[in-house]
Amino acid sequence: MAIRGVAFDLDETLAVPKRDRETLLKEAVSATNAPPITRQEYLTAHRNNLTEETREPIFKDVLAQYDETETNPATLTAAYRQAVTEALNPIPGAEKLIEELKETYQVGLLTNGPIKAQREKIDRLQWNTLFPVALVTGELPAGKPHPDAFSALLSELGTTPEETVYIGDTPRDDIGGATNAGMIAVQVLFSGGPEPDPRADAHIDRNKLVLELPALLESLV
Repeated sequence: MAIRGVAFDLDETLAVPKRDRETLLKEAVSATNAPPITRQEYLTAHRNNLTEETREPIFKDVLAQYDETETNPATLTAAYRQAVTEALNPIPGAEKLIEELKETYQVGLLTNGPIKAQREKIDRLQWNTLFPVALVTGELPAGKPHPDAFSALLSELGTTPEETVYIGDTPRDDIGGATNAGMIAVQVLFSGGPEPDPRADAHIDRNKLVLELPALLESLV
């Protein structure tokens, strides 16, 4: 069956922060005099709050682990959102790639996270009109890797799982989620990122994504 749909993850796939996320979290923690929250504590709480409007429930859950803190979750949320958003850059040539793919495929974006955080990233990248379909899990009944997130994507694209490719970096959310939904999965690899997942139908270096993805998609037919 010919491929008709192509969809992407956002963070670490098409957009990368200038500084690592652990550093950005430490900066927000320092700016708000918050407890020494670790990246792992944040990620655990984030996974439990994928369908929220903001990151405030995430930080509320994290801060609840610390008995003595006067840190306001809303203040920490705003500081971290600003740090992450301002540090975000598209991979070189991302817009050109998407415009090229739109000539052949139904193209979409599916990103995990609260509405305000992810929509602000899309705004900063000026990608509001770049993607015909751009879904944030905060607006959906479930986040990746839940099948409902990918069903919503397929519904918006108007394609079937077998004719749709999903491109992302994380084994659990992107590759596992897409393959469990019956889609074709391409894993984006980069230095310091997750190890190659054997469930992926193909792997591609992030530095070569713009140049090599169009040909890779044709080879997956």
